[in-house]
Amino acid sequence: MSWHYIARIWREENLKPHRSGTFKIPKDPAFAEKAADVVGLYLAPPGGAVVLSIDEKTQVQALDRTQPVLPVVFAGTEKRTHDYVRHGTTNLFAALNVTTGEVLGECKPNRNGANFLAFMKKAVKPHRGKEIHVVVLDNLSTHTTPDVKAWLAKNPHVHFHFTPVGSSWLNQIEIWFGIITRQSIRRGTFASVNVLVKQIRDYINSWNENPKPFTWTATADEILAKVRLVQTTVKNLLNNNSK
Repeated sequence: MSWHYIARIWREENLKPHRSGTFKIPKDPAFAEKAADVVGLYLAPPGGAVVLSIDEKTQVQALDRTQPVLPVVFAGTEKRTHDYVRHGTTNLFAALNVTTGEVLGECKPNRNGANFLAFMKKAVKPHRGKEIHVVVLDNLSTHTTPDVKAWLAKNPHVHFHFTPVGSSWLNQIEIWFGIITRQSIRRGTFASVNVLVKQIRDYINSWNENPKPFTWTATADEILAKVRLVQTTVKNLLNNNSK
């Protein structure tokens, strides 16, 4: 067959074989229940309640280039040296208000239970008197220390909702982490951790001047249907390859 014929079929059927994607089959036995719980908060939050999406972006590196960055010009793109110098790391704790899109962020030198709890207290303080539902990324020990559990017991208006294991894409703050990485961190040049922290703070302040919430559209049923489709496809491929 000629390449003209193949190209026509690709166009007519909207096939794009040059593109590829990734997938991950969830192994959490309670995936369906946890996914439905989190998605339910996004699509139909309890009346008057505040929904916060919280997580940590760990080990954010303060990378400094060995030569100045060459700016964008008409004849070419921005250019950076391939090699770099590491000046240390910071850990960004962030909370996204799912309704308003506002972000509260704080950089800490370490990611541990004490810092997580301190940030949690700061995140819920502006919403005193309201029911607060917190979507926490995973079941790391830093999120379930005895001090955290004791604090939750003393604050029954705060409710934790854990995403399924290995399903960070269900947490909306991860979307925002991707945005700040692309727009501010990845292309930055930082002579020290303090410079990196300042840039993160400046970005958060700029974001909150005109915050825009993310619109979640996928229902729990749609997500589970896609998961089942991937599971079935993988199972069939494995069975065919074993023959």
